[in-house]
Amino acid sequence: MSETALRLLPSIDQLLRLEGLQSLIVASGRDTLRDRLRHVIDHFRKEILAGSVSPELMASQEVLAQEIVRRVEELFTVSKRMKLQRVINATGVILHTNLGRAPLGPAAIAALEEVAGGYSNLEFDLATGKRGHRGAGLEALLVELLGCEAAVVVNNCAAAVLLTLNTLAEGGEVIVSRGELIEIGGSFRIPDVIEKSGACIREVGTTNRTRLSDYEAAINENTRVILRAHPSNYRIVGFTEKPSIEELSGLARAHSLPFFEDLGSGCLLDLQPLGIHDEPTVAQSLKARVPVLAFSGDKLLGGPQAGIILGEKSLVERIRKNPLMRALRVDKLTYAVLEATIEAYRNGTAMLANPVTAALHATRDEIDDRTRHFIDRANAGHLDLKLTLIDGDSVIGGGCAPEARIPTKLIAVASDRLSAAEIEAGLRAHQPPVIARIEEDRLLIDLRTVKTEEEEELWAALSGV
Repeated sequence: MSETALRLLPSIDQLLRLEGLQSLIVASGRDTLRDRLRHVIDHFRKEILAGSVSPELMASQEVLAQEIVRRVEELFTVSKRMKLQRVINATGVILHTNLGRAPLGPAAIAALEEVAGGYSNLEFDLATGKRGHRGAGLEALLVELLGCEAAVVVNNCAAAVLLTLNTLAEGGEVIVSRGELIEIGGSFRIPDVIEKSGACIREVGTTNRTRLSDYEAAINENTRVILRAHPSNYRIVGFTEKPSIEELSGLARAHSLPFFEDLGSGCLLDLQPLGIHDEPTVAQSLKARVPVLAFSGDKLLGGPQAGIILGEKSLVERIRKNPLMRALRVDKLTYAVLEATIEAYRNGTAMLANPVTAALHATRDEIDDRTRHFIDRANAGHLDLKLTLIDGDSVIGGGCAPEARIPTKLIAVASDRLSAAEIEAGLRAHQPPVIARIEEDRLLIDLRTVKTEEEEELWAALSGV
């Protein structure tokens, strides 16, 4: 049976002439399609030899060819879904790590296009005509905006922590509270980073209570750095205690030690007017005379992935001269986007021009107006889904202010014939894919994270479902 079945397998040249594959030849090229066909044929051959191909499928070359075409098309579909592409974030999670965190504003995108399309003065001093300092413009902007002495940029905040501790604490001890030995998404653990930096951890206090006296008692001749780590995506509540930033900074100065704060989210704007009280700002840390701190570029700052290190010039320059700096540095595109992002804060346009800050500050009434208008359109268009306006919450995400809830209005989507999971899958299969959330067996859409210009595409996706 297997020998007969193997002889039924069509040749690659026969398959390439099939009408059903001509569009794939145009879209992907003949050579790429030939490789995919060989892959499918090889799998078929193994299935035939294993006796796992049904007799119905082997009834004729025509039926077999149709199945081969189907499998090849499926390969292309899977490949397309795996490629990086734009999606519509309808989850209401402003900094959705799985969806790329912070979207960029128009000025940042324009800066990216300008620099990406040609050459740039990345390491060229236009005033002298000689080799220049990479990132000099961005660092000057950060110093001017934040009032720090110096700044340096690496490729993410984990890199900033690794580089800083390797520079300041290699071969010595880093004092850190047990309550801050955290793990965040992607199995990133502070203890592992400290170990890779070449330093040893000196744990102090307990999970929920660490006093200033605990830090002071741990200081010895091997101590190199006192570390404060941002709690990221969790909070310890109830019977808790920890020293203030000012107290830790003062203790470090009294013992001539660097105090390093992993600030995490990089918040430049005070969020307390929004009811978010547990997210420290960069300005607060600098005011407390923290000598060196680091934060992410693609969280509350609203820029690209980067790790920004700020602080006293003597410490930042030591970090900059570390040989690891070259392995962790960023490229011209990151510098261009970060410069435009920081410039928006300096000129006062970040509140509206930065998508992250704009989403954070959009009021429930503003979201309510957009949501009602969208639902009215759906009802007028006789959409084959039931859309209902309900109260709900947006969240910041990205390991920032995990307890914070931002009041919003949601669209609950229901159907007489489709489950919430089926509607969600249908939205994901659309182009561009729409990512929503399911709660209590209801599919929910939050327009807080949907751009106004994306509403037409969201409508098309719902209509397609």
